[in-house]
Amino acid sequence: MPSLLITSTDTEVGKTFTTCALAAYYQTYFPHKKLGIMKLIQCGSGDRELYANLFELDQSPNELNPLYFEAPLAPPLAAAKEGKLIDLATAWQSLQNLQQRCDLVLIEGLGGLGSPVTAELTLADIAHEWRLPILLVVPVKLGSIGQAVANVALAAHTGVELRGVVLNCAQSVTDQDIADFAPADLIVGLTRKPVLGYLPHLTAAHSIENFAKAAAQLEWEVML
Repeated sequence: MPSLLITSTDTEVGKTFTTCALAAYYQTYFPHKKLGIMKLIQCGSGDRELYANLFELDQSPNELNPLYFEAPLAPPLAAAKEGKLIDLATAWQSLQNLQQRCDLVLIEGLGGLGSPVTAELTLADIAHEWRLPILLVVPVKLGSIGQAVANVALAAHTGVELRGVVLNCAQSVTDQDIADFAPADLIVGLTRKPVLGYLPHLTAAHSIENFAKAAAQLEWEVML
């Protein structure tokens, strides 16, 4: 069944927010479809707990987050602190289980495409080997254009299918800020990849309704 890997240009720029928005929209507007969510590797607390609390998911904890390490570091470093190896076979099996049962599986990556998953493999390598199409989250801030270009270039270099870019307002911004920091036409011109829309900054409490509304403007037919 279809899967989509949500990655970004850096840490703390909106991968979890985007995954929540996509999941909320899908469950709201396709209530008879079955959704799976996976946090591929979690280092520290936060994301898997949010997904478990926010969404009703028919999947095991290991399918939600197959690989977990306590230290909030890059996975190879976090695993080394615990004297453990990163068992990608476990994550692959969890993903296959979800793909067999679900109409759509959303997979949240870590950092950017160049982030290390093991001492030898980056997230881009995993996306290529597992044949996962990706969605690139780009924050609306100074420097985001260059980061978007670099990540799109890495996707092309590794043979990863990049469906498009979502611009995320991680902080409260004005229309002028968007035009100055992350103009869609310039990003499209430099990357030759579509910008599928903006996700607004949410000031209200996180809820299914708020997340679904945020994602309603995105170009879903291109994304999936």
